[in-house]
Amino acid sequence: MVKTPEEQWQSMIDNMPEKTGKSLKQWYALLKSAGLEKHGEIMQLLKVEHALTHGFANSIAIMYRNQMDGAPPSADDLVATQYSGGKAVLRPIYDALLQGIQEFGDDVVVSPKKAYVSLRRNKQFGIIQPSTQTRVDVGINSKSLTTQGALEESGSFNSMVNHRVRLSNLADVSDQLFEWLKVAFDEAA
Repeated sequence: MVKTPEEQWQSMIDNMPEKTGKSLKQWYALLKSAGLEKHGEIMQLLKVEHALTHGFANSIAIMYRNQMDGAPPSADDLVATQYSGGKAVLRPIYDALLQGIQEFGDDVVVSPKKAYVSLRRNKQFGIIQPSTQTRVDVGINSKSLTTQGALEESGSFNSMVNHRVRLSNLADVSDQLFEWLKVAFDEAA
């Protein structure tokens, strides 16, 4: 079973005492007493003075700085922000897409980011992005699909996908779109 990014972070936190000699809470206390705030300074301290690997040092620095600024937004908060203001009218399109995509299987991983939602299996197979106040773009990453109808080359839209479908209303969320997404999902196995 593929772990979500949140599960991966939690696994790193759980393994931290064994791998680094301190819990995340203990690292936070050490960093607070050092009075460091910049990412590079924190990395230097953790790597040079405490001999942490780059991965653990970077993760601790990111988490420490996030908690200094307040907790990072939850997945629900990220999606709510994407579909706020003038883009609120697009939320039903996102909800319909998500409902259909989750029927592909238990191993669909939905991972909201700041500007879009990543759709993953063993690798990313698509993204959902409210690009304008009148359009949601669905990016699809598939080697076997060819452009046809609403399925176009992604162009400069997003380099993480090679196809795009532009949706301007709920009627655009079609069976054909789900068929294309399912092909990409199957390829991401």
